[in-house]
Amino acid sequence: MDIDTLTAWFGTLPATLLANWMEVTAVCLGVANIILLVRRSIWNFPVGMVMVLLYFEIFREARLYSDMLLQIFFLAVQAWGWIVWHRAGGMDGPIEVQRLSNAERAAWVGGTIVATLVWGWGMHRFTDAAAPWWDAAVAMGSIASQILLTRRAIENWVGWIIVDAFAISLYANRGLGLTAGLYVLFLILSIIGLVQWLRAEEEARSRPADPLA
Repeated sequence: MDIDTLTAWFGTLPATLLANWMEVTAVCLGVANIILLVRRSIWNFPVGMVMVLLYFEIFREARLYSDMLLQIFFLAVQAWGWIVWHRAGGMDGPIEVQRLSNAERAAWVGGTIVATLVWGWGMHRFTDAAAPWWDAAVAMGSIASQILLTRRAIENWVGWIIVDAFAISLYANRGLGLTAGLYVLFLILSIIGLVQWLRAEEEARSRPADPLA
């Protein structure tokens, strides 16, 4: 790349960012949301609620209807999660984590696969969705992972790692470069989140029992 091309690219960057102000804002909120989740902070929920409102409009314009409708679910489940984490002591500090049984894991995996196939077929059959099957996989995987997150289950991070890997390719293909880049960061932070929550679980196990409990 020569200096003239580079100068021209930087010259158009402000206009590009201005035109994509909604995506830029959503990306920033998304980063803040994941960092708060890794730290097991209840304040991830209000940040996440603003982010999903922005992404509803972003995905509508990109004709990613599964992801667009997913934001309505996310808004409701974020509010639910706020209440659940508050009851679990989230206002006093990092929440305690939990783990699913083997039977629960199998049920969640099977249910997510079935939901993806059904939803993908519906989007393929009845809409002009740009990538119905891929979009459905991201949407249904996100629903499962978000519910597991609200339940404080460590396995939510495994789900998000898989979702992020799918989403990077999907959003890049639809021209949502900033969002694809965000999901690369999400993937990294999800791996960190899994490690941190496993560490928190181990610390909880090694903590002396409260004699007054």
